[in-house]
Amino acid sequence: MDPLTQGVLGASLPQATASRHEAVKAGILGFLAGMAPDLDVLIRSSNDPLLFLEFHRQFTHALVFIPFGGLLCALVLYGLLGKRWQLTFGRTLLFCTLGYATHALLDACTTYGTMLLWPFSDARIAWNTVSVIDPVFSLPIVFLVLFAGLRKQPMLARLALIWAVVYLSLGLWNRNMAVDLGQSLAESRGHTPVRLEAKPSFANILVWKIVYETQDRFYVDAVRVGFNSRIFAGDSVEKLNIGRDLPWLARDSQQAIDIERFRWFSNGYIARDPDNANRVIDIRYSMVPNRVDALWSIELVPGVPSDRHARYITHRDPRQESASTLWAMMNGKGGSAPEHFLGGG
Repeated sequence: MDPLTQGVLGASLPQATASRHEAVKAGILGFLAGMAPDLDVLIRSSNDPLLFLEFHRQFTHALVFIPFGGLLCALVLYGLLGKRWQLTFGRTLLFCTLGYATHALLDACTTYGTMLLWPFSDARIAWNTVSVIDPVFSLPIVFLVLFAGLRKQPMLARLALIWAVVYLSLGLWNRNMAVDLGQSLAESRGHTPVRLEAKPSFANILVWKIVYETQDRFYVDAVRVGFNSRIFAGDSVEKLNIGRDLPWLARDSQQAIDIERFRWFSNGYIARDPDNANRVIDIRYSMVPNRVDALWSIELVPGVPSDRHARYITHRDPRQESASTLWAMMNGKGGSAPEHFLGGG
């Protein structure tokens, strides 16, 4: 989730448990501790562009690390703030730990994947209930936490937590409806998916990206759930086959190893970039949800030494047309009604 949302949700839980005169202090400590797990993005290497993919949302986001993360935050923040505010170390530790605890659980509600069970499992858990940026989710929490501090009313922080639970529950409900539409769409094409997932599109929980896998291809579509349900048929792409797509690549090279690291990060949803034969893309994310326009990829270079790493590339989509297309989908424009597309009555 974006840092601001992580911070304010981190502030809300300690605020909700604080006394009135501690509301501001608890909120600030929780805000800072709530963002702290993302300091793992600093674990990088100039020689290994994929290193940060392995460590982001890893040990700092694990459930077993919460007490240690809270303690580390308290050790830093007690000297900087808690002692000046005449808080005991115990209260500082409590507020920091509560703030820290919200972070990984919120991240697991997004689509990126969070290693909640590290070190017992390296599975990237993603419940796919909210976008990494969603103003409708975040702004009420921001205002409630601010007013909880300004008015010294912990009850407002409790309302922020209630709003978070309600919105995420609605996202879960909508995700399940999107999965049902995706399953029906696949069946209408005569497909029996090996797996199928629905992911919220950017900044909303109305339009969902449907990604499903058959024996040899990935299919990418979008659906709008709710009273004006729509289906937006999309693209498909062949699954990556290294022998076919990259016949020049030595299987024991570092670039080949990097493909497998990228495959793990992408949960297996990788394909050769239709627009660049030497790039491998993660098809799970795109600005327009029914397109194979990857937001990131790795680029391979023929003829380099065997120990050379693949290059990690982030793709931005600044086109106004993409934002307009997504907005039209959110408003239920275009596409087809499920009954019409699936041949119903």
